Formats: sequence, C-alpha cells, structure tokens
Amino acid sequence: MSPDPRIRAAAGYLLAEALVRLWPGTVLGSQGLTPDGFWRDALLPDDADRVHLEPLQEVLRQVAAEGPAPVVEVHAARARQLLAGQALQLELLAARDDGQPVRVRHRGAFTVLDDSTTGGDDIATQPDARPAPRGLALTTVSGAYWQGSADNPMLSRIGGLAFASGSELEARRRLLDEAKERDHRRLGRRLGIFATSDDIGAGLPLWLPGGTVVRRQLESWIAEEERIAGYQHLVTPQLAKRGLYERSGHWEHYHEDMFPPMRVADEELVLRPMNCPHHITVFKHGAHSYRDLPVRLAELGTMYRYERSGVVGGLSRVRAMTLNDAHIFCTEDQVAEEFVRALRLVERCYGTLGITDHRYRLSLRDSLGVSGKYVADNLMWERAEKVIRGALDTVGLDYEEAPGEAAFYGPKLDIQLPDLLGREETLSTIQIDFHLPEQFGLEYVAADGARHRPVIIHRGILSTMERMTAHLVELYNGAFPVWLAPVQVAVVAISAEQEPDAARWVDELVRAGLRAELVRTEGTLGSRIRAIQEDKVPFTAVIGREEAASGTVSVRARGTRKAVVLARDAFADRLGTLAATRSRELGLAPTAA
Repeated sequence: MSPDPRIRAAAGYLLAEALVRLWPGTVLGSQGLTPDGFWRDALLPDDADRVHLEPLQEVLRQVAAEGPAPVVEVHAARARQLLAGQALQLELLAARDDGQPVRVRHRGAFTVLDDSTTGGDDIATQPDARPAPRGLALTTVSGAYWQGSADNPMLSRIGGLAFASGSELEARRRLLDEAKERDHRRLGRRLGIFATSDDIGAGLPLWLPGGTVVRRQLESWIAEEERIAGYQHLVTPQLAKRGLYERSGHWEHYHEDMFPPMRVADEELVLRPMNCPHHITVFKHGAHSYRDLPVRLAELGTMYRYERSGVVGGLSRVRAMTLNDAHIFCTEDQVAEEFVRALRLVERCYGTLGITDHRYRLSLRDSLGVSGKYVADNLMWERAEKVIRGALDTVGLDYEEAPGEAAFYGPKLDIQLPDLLGREETLSTIQIDFHLPEQFGLEYVAADGARHRPVIIHRGILSTMERMTAHLVELYNGAFPVWLAPVQVAVVAISAEQEPDAARWVDELVRAGLRAELVRTEGTLGSRIRAIQEDKVPFTAVIGREEAASGTVSVRARGTRKAVVLARDAFADRLGTLAATRSRELGLAPTAA
C-alpha cells in the first residue's frame, strides 16, 4: 500500500520550508503526490547545490521535527504581502483570487499557499498525519517546466518518500529494491524477452527469441482453452475504413487515442484501436437463428493505440498490442450465463498461471452520466449493470465500483492486478454491450419468427500478450515455469570428449518437442553453470564420463543445489509431463496421485 496521502502532502510543505531555509531566495512552485511519495517544484538561486541532496535532507528533517507550518486564513491583500518575493505563488494566487479568504502556511519568514485538496489543515492538526523526520528521504532531482509549458521557466523538481516512521521508510526502500530487481523492463532485456529501438519507435517493442517462445505458448494455450469452451477463431485485418469506426462510435469517443487516417486512393484507412467492429462484421456476414446463439468469436488480434510518448514503456504500455479478444453474440436470456462462463474462464486461467492477488472492479459511467463520454441511454446502462452485478453475486465474488471507468458503450468488469508497490493495472475485462448491436443493425430470428437484437459480450481473458508477459516476468522474477520457459533444459558436457554425446541428446529432446540447448565447453564448468542459473533455466543437465558411459544425466533443478542422476528417457518424460500439464513445480519425481 502507498503511504497516507496526507503524510505525503505534508512532506511537500515541509520540503518547501526546508528549501527556503537552506537557500534563501528560492522561488516555490507547485507540489504533488506520486504513488510512493511527493514532489515540490522550485526555482533555486544560482548558488544552490543542485546535485547533492544530503544538506537539504538534513534541513528537511529538522523542519519535520517542528511539524508542518500552521494553516492560516488571510485576505488576499495580506496573502500578497506575505508572499512577496514568491512570484510563482503570486501567480497561482492571482489565478484563484475570488475575493474569499486565502489559506496559507505561514511560519516566520516562510509562507506558501495551502492546497486544501491535498489534506488542508488536517495535516497540521493530526499527529498521525505527519511524516517522521526519519521517515523522510529525498530521492530525485529532475527538471519540470512551470505549469507544464516549455514557454515558462525550467524549475527543479525534487522528489522523495514520506512515511510516519523510519521503519516504514526502510520497509518501502526494501520493497522498491525488490521491485527494481523484478522490473520487467530490466529482466526482459537481460533474459532476451524483448528489446526496443529508436529506429523502430517508442511503444513498438521487438519480441526477441525468448519472448517469442513465451508469447507463442500463451497464445496456443488460450486458443485451446477457448476452443474447448466453444469459441471459433478468426483472423481479421488490422486496418479498416474510417467509416467503420464512425459507425461504431469509436471515432467520436476514442479518436484522440487512434492513429490518424491514411489516405489510400479515394479512401481513408485507420489502424484499428479495437477488434470489435471487425468481429461484428463477421457476425453480420451470415444469417442467424436463435438456435445458433450464442456465437463466440475469438481472435488474437493486433491493435494500435496512440499512447503519448511520455507514457509508453516496456511491454506494459505500448502502441501496438495483440489482445486475447473475443465477442459473444447471444440472446438477452443468455447474457448472464455467458458472463459467468467468461468469468470462470478468467479464474481458471489465472489459477494455471499462479495469479492470486487480483481484485474485481465494476467500471461504471460517471455518476450523473453527463460528461459526454458515454452513450446516453439510461435504460441500456441499467440493464447491463444489473446483469454484471447478478453474475458477480452468482459466482460469489467481491468487487468495488469505479464510476467514470466504463467503456463508452457500456459498463464492464475489470480484473485489476497490483505490482509489488501496489500500483494496479487492468489485465482482463468483460463488458456487456447493448449499444453496438443497435448501431450495426444486428439481428437473429427468434423462436416466434420475429427478428431480435442480440447482445454482445466483449471479453479479454489474458489481456494483451504484451501486458500479460510483462506481468508474468515480474510475477515469476524471470524464472518461468517449464511450459513457458524459453529454454527448458540446458545440457552441459563436462569436457569436449562428452560434447558429441550431449549434442546428440539435445537433438533428441528437440525432436521430442522440448526446448533444450547445448552449452558449449568454453570456460570452466562452474562459470557455465552460473551462466545457466543467471538465465533462470528450469533444469541443468550435466553429462560427464560416467553419464556418457551409462546413458544417464545428472540433473539439477533451478534453485536447488543437489543433483539427481536419472536415466535420460525418464528425465525427458518428466520434463514433457511438467510442460504438458503446465505445472509450476520443478519436481523430478512424479507426484503421487
């Protein structure tokens, strides 16, 4: 969990006072919160030490021992007097001056505007909402334009962590260190999962051989799960005419997140941001009776979204992504059952992957429905929300509501996963849609011979391959289970004498459908085994003179020190079983039934 926002806000005011004390003449800008801490912008005097934070941190802790400066209310004229010399604060004051009393934090020669939205005078009056002197740590210095505009001065942005005690700060630092170690951007590059290139562009990762193995395993697995669950698979174009998205409503509600149209002859083509219009077009391709429904259409569909350059990074936030997508066309009587089926598929797949810390968020339109972000049809929204709530009650799952997070055409259930630091991302989603069937005039013939509108359930079980892979890299700390591991077993010959035998066995394993790799006899045996361990390969199989003579292999599982000598066929069978059953275990002996 992130520290109390009141504590982080208080730290921003403490830092403002520390800056003025250490470097008189500092012009204070704004402050804000981060998931882990706080920041304060300031224009530092020319003689300030902009690099070393230690002197500033010492003064910050001295100020923290006194507590945040009290909040006082003064008239605007008095506020301007107190803020003399603080040009940026005066600019903020002028922008908000409405004749009402002004809240400032004032102590001695220090004055700064108080922003009541970050805690107000609760911070000054509640001891439990104050950071401890030893609970403060300054961590970063960067640049930021005043008010975010390049036309304004560049300020120093000083950031840090803030907690109610020193022990909480140390615990957070340890967690940050672990999160840094597990960061998929670091591990993904080191383990050969993905790379980025300025020549290709931001948000367009290159899947390297190791990452391609992980991705292909996920894709083939979920396709089989869907086939068993009654889905039919499609391949549809990644482009379409702009008019398709105008009809669906994506152009009106989503065009700022789409790439601009491409002019081809007399047509405008658009890179698709969603797969649903294509799947709807497939459904419209034939006539449907109520006996055909539900129709479940699935695709590993590549989409494109114009994420801003400051947001893209790694695999979790990209501009080209492949979604494990599906659309279920059903009668209104079937919606609840189909929603529950999709929800149980999520639970089953998460169980296989070992994902346990997810939570469910019911994403709704804004409370008044007047933002203009959503289709204006109250009855439609009420029907869809009722179905989702009923499905969640049927399965017995707890959930939280999130107004303002719905899709423009309907409410949705988002499955949220936190990282080590508690920051959440949406991986899976299930949505109910009464709107697009109307937009596209979808029909089926009911038992009474009349034509009716189907309902669409949009669902993504494994999210995008990019985001799911990023999550799994961090979940497993790069140590993938056998079925996902890019290399399942590394085979080491102790000397060049055994290398031909080791190479023949590797060839046999590969022909049997296993991912085996021969480690050449270069360097010491210890250095070669350490390299395998650093690559987090599940099994290391060593062949020496005795193993070559007896047709055995000395196998050590990842994370263990003791090797087990096995017949080669027995080890290959065990490896194949672990992969086929998608086990997360590395046991070399078959488990009892």
